[in-house]
Amino acid sequence: MAQVPNAGARERLPGATGVVAAVLAASCCLLPLALIATGVAGAGLMMTMMRYEWLTLPLGVGGLTGAYALYFRERRRCDTAGCRLVGERATKVMLGLATAVVTVALVLKLFPSWTAGILQRL
Repeated sequence: MAQVPNAGARERLPGATGVVAAVLAASCCLLPLALIATGVAGAGLMMTMMRYEWLTLPLGVGGLTGAYALYFRERRRCDTAGCRLVGERATKVMLGLATAVVTVALVLKLFPSWTAGILQRL
C-alpha cells in the first residue's frame, strides 16, 4: 500500500473539523449546562448563551456535515489509491463524539421542557 507524503494532516482534518463543530454546537446549551452542573456557573450563563443558538447550532451541524464530507472524500481517495488513512480510528472516534455532542445540543434545543427539567434538578 502506497503512503502519500505529508497526507497525515489532510487525513486528520475531518476529526478536527468535527471537534470544532461539536464545540460550536455545545456552546449554546451543553457547555453551559456542564458548567452549571459542576458549580462553575449559574443558570444565567445558560440564558445568555442560548441567545446565540441561532448561530452556534447551525454552525455546529454544518461543520459536522462538512467533517463527514471530508472524511468520506478522503476515504474514497484512499480506497482508489490503495493507501491507508493515517489516524483513521482516532478520526472515527472524534467524529462519533462530535456527533453525540451535536445531537445532545439539538435535543436540548428541540425539547425545551427537558432542558428546563434538567436545570430545575441542578
